Amino acid sequence: MASKHITIFHGPQHPGITGNMSIELDLVGETIQKATTHVGYLHRGFEKLIERRTVIQAFTIVCRICVPEPDPNEVNFALAVEELTGLEVSRRSQYIRVMILELSRLASQCLWMAGQSGSIGLYATSQWAIADRDLILDLFEELTGGRVYHMYVYPGGVRRDLPEGFLGRVEKVLAHFKKRLKLYDDIFINNASFKNRAVGVGVVNAEDAVKNGYVGQVLRACGIKADVRKDAPYLVYDELDFEVPTQTAGDVYARALVRRAEMDQSIHILDQVIEKMPEGDIMSKIPTHRKFKLPKDDTWVKVESSRGEFAYYLAGDGSEKIRRMQVKGPSLVHAYTLLENLLVGAELSDVALIMNSLGICPPEIER
Repeated sequence: MASKHITIFHGPQHPGITGNMSIELDLVGETIQKATTHVGYLHRGFEKLIERRTVIQAFTIVCRICVPEPDPNEVNFALAVEELTGLEVSRRSQYIRVMILELSRLASQCLWMAGQSGSIGLYATSQWAIADRDLILDLFEELTGGRVYHMYVYPGGVRRDLPEGFLGRVEKVLAHFKKRLKLYDDIFINNASFKNRAVGVGVVNAEDAVKNGYVGQVLRACGIKADVRKDAPYLVYDELDFEVPTQTAGDVYARALVRRAEMDQSIHILDQVIEKMPEGDIMSKIPTHRKFKLPKDDTWVKVESSRGEFAYYLAGDGSEKIRRMQVKGPSLVHAYTLLENLLVGAELSDVALIMNSLGICPPEIER
């Protein structure tokens, strides 16, 4: 008896990723014949909203571009403004920014682990990862006043200095993670159920990854050692010792191994930041809100988020308002070109598994 052709929608409220998008799946039996990504559920037009605002006002929008990791967006925007205006940032502020970025990276990887493990029914791992992420959110709340959106990194430095004893509390959280990650290796990364589901699924080859502009773990899982922190160092990353993990298989499991290794590297970077944290000012002298004007010029800056390269184009026209801002993140190309291709020929049960491995953040697409 021939299998019946059906069309279903996967989403838009799937719990495995942060944000709403749906995938239209054409199936014959359980096998996907065609996949079409649909976005639009979260459209805010944030690029245009930012163009109506001053530099300081824009920070309330910038941090909301991608919910799981507001800090790379804050740093990216601050670096772009500093590049345009010539603002200098103290070494202490640069080290604090690196600390914030790596804590954010670690928290984002916990969120990935929760979604990826949950997509195959390992719900205990999922809940533990969310609980461990909360330890980092506690640190953010103490430092910035907010658990998710921080608005902490400003042009010229950071909003406030580290509270007394804060670095010691970071060390305690890192000590917890060093022990906890070994447990995650046993119950998730080396779990036979995960290996059986992930090995050989959602394979991306290096040639396609480079040609189509894939970034982050998708690129590194193909054997390509690409990381903005190494290739075009910013802040004080060139003063820190860390590796760029890679794999060669290019499948879901290889991307998981890369992410897991990156968690070790983030902890290693944070250990160095705590040891080397200099004294000094945290904020350069900047113009008042009404006098903070961008010159008639433009710039293009990029940072490495937990999901890959994040780039900002920023242009000024001599006024206090931003003339143009454009955001280039990993999600657009991963959600369309990559996800749609990887799902063809895959089984329906593998959709969440593949989707979670690509680091897609729908709010970032809706720009």
